[in-house]
Amino acid sequence: MSESRFTRRTILAAGAAAAPVSTQLAAMPQATGAAKALKIVTMYKFEPHEVEKIQAAAAGHAQVEIVICATREEFKTKLRDADAVYGDLRGSELDFAPKVKWLQAGGAGMEGMDNEFRARGPMTTNYARIFAPGISETATGMLLCLSRGIVKHYLPQFYRHKTNNPVGSTRSDHHVEMVGRTMGIVGLGGIGQAIARRAHYGLDMRIIATDAEPIHKPEYVDELHDPSYFMKMVPQVDVLVAAAPHTKQTERMFNEQVFRSMKKTAYFLALSRGMLFDDMALTRALKEGWIAGAGLDVFPTEPAPPGHPIFDCDNVIMSAHTSGWSPDRQVRLIDFYAENVRRFAGGFPLINVVNKQKGY
Repeated sequence: MSESRFTRRTILAAGAAAAPVSTQLAAMPQATGAAKALKIVTMYKFEPHEVEKIQAAAAGHAQVEIVICATREEFKTKLRDADAVYGDLRGSELDFAPKVKWLQAGGAGMEGMDNEFRARGPMTTNYARIFAPGISETATGMLLCLSRGIVKHYLPQFYRHKTNNPVGSTRSDHHVEMVGRTMGIVGLGGIGQAIARRAHYGLDMRIIATDAEPIHKPEYVDELHDPSYFMKMVPQVDVLVAAAPHTKQTERMFNEQVFRSMKKTAYFLALSRGMLFDDMALTRALKEGWIAGAGLDVFPTEPAPPGHPIFDCDNVIMSAHTSGWSPDRQVRLIDFYAENVRRFAGGFPLINVVNKQKGY
C-alpha cells in the first residue's frame, strides 16, 4: 500500500473510532491454514485495478470475491451469500443478507440510514477524513476569494473584460487579511480538523472549535468546547465554519439568530451538509449586511433552485458539493477500503466505525 497515500498516521488518526470494533469482531473465525473465502457485494463500479488492490490487501487472510451488480434486484439476490457490502444497504434488505457482518458506506455522511438499518444493521464504517484534504483546500480558496475582494469586486470586472479598476484604497476594508483573525469551527472531525490545520498554519489564524465528542484538542486549535459553547463562540469569530455531520441536533443550527449574532465583517463557510443552515436566513444576512459573505459547497436543496434569491447576492461563492473531488481522493478511498478489507479478513479492528444511533 502506498505510504504517500495511506499511512500509519492515517490509521492512528481514526483509531479512536475503531476502538469499539474489537469486541464486534471477536466472534469472527481467525484465518488458520488455507485462506477463507470472503464475498463482497456492491453496486459500485470498481475499476479492475482497484479490485486487484483490494484483493491483494487481504492475501494470506482470505480469498476475496467482489461481486458488482448492475441492478438493485440483482444486488438483493447476491446478498444471500455475502459476507460484506460496499456502498448502500437498506433496512428493508437486511432479511436478504443473513450473513452480512459489515457495511462499508460509500461516503462520509450517514444521515441517509433508515430506522430499520439503524436498529439492526451490521457493523458499519464510513469514509470520514478521506475527503478532507480537498474540502479544506476548497474552504481556504473560498475564504480568500471572499476576503481579498475577488468574488465581489474583481470577478465581475473580469467577466466584462476589465481588470484595471481597483476597488477601495490601500487602507479601506474592501480587501481583508486573515492573519491574526479568529476562525470558529462547528464539528472537529476530519473536515473540521483539516480546515483548522490549514487556517492555523497557513493563515496564522486563531482557532476556536466545538464538537459533540470528548476528543483531544489538537495543538493547532486554541480552544475546544462542547456544543453548549456555540452561541458564545459565534460573536467572537471572523470566520464561522459548518463542518458537523447532519443529525437531528445539527439540522438548521445556523439560523437567523446565529447570523444576526455574527460580526458584520465575518464570513460563513458551509462544507459538510447543506441541511445545517437555513438558506433563507442566510440570504437575508447576505443581502442586508448582517455578515460580510459566504462560501458554500453544500446547500439545503441540491442543486440550489435556479430562482433562489441566493443567486442575487454578490458576496457569495458556491460550488456544487464537489469540494472533496480529485483523482487523489479516489486513490485514498481505495487504499482505505483495501486496508479495512485486510482488517476484516484478518479479524482485526476496523477504521471509522459508525455509531449508528448518533449518526456518525
